Amino acid sequence: MWHGWPIERVLILFTGLAFALIAVQVTLFHSRQNFRHWAMWIPVLELPVFAVTAIVLSFVNAGWLRWVFALMMVVGMVGGLYGAYLHTVGVGQRVGGYSQGQNFLVGPPVILPLLITAMSALGLLALFW
Repeated sequence: MWHGWPIERVLILFTGLAFALIAVQVTLFHSRQNFRHWAMWIPVLELPVFAVTAIVLSFVNAGWLRWVFALMMVVGMVGGLYGAYLHTVGVGQRVGGYSQGQNFLVGPPVILPLLITAMSALGLLALFW
């Protein structure tokens, strides 16, 4: 059982809340694009699970749940990097490709998947540091 609210617990709760907010944004962006690529479903499905797991873990410090959360954060880091790759490729597929700076503004947001990677890393840091 947790005693008080140490910084690890606060960071895990913050990570869960951040994943919930990112999940809403990602779902809006990917539904706007009609889920044209199968990989668009990955963050839409996994981010709410990440959020619920982190929020529950911040209130219930169960050993098995810590390991499940750790595994999910590793998956989130890898998935975020894969998403950044797909978004970068998507920018290049727009008219004018990478030479048009405008494509980075109106195309797939390259930084958003990296935010998932960063939040997953924060979750791991909070869990194991």
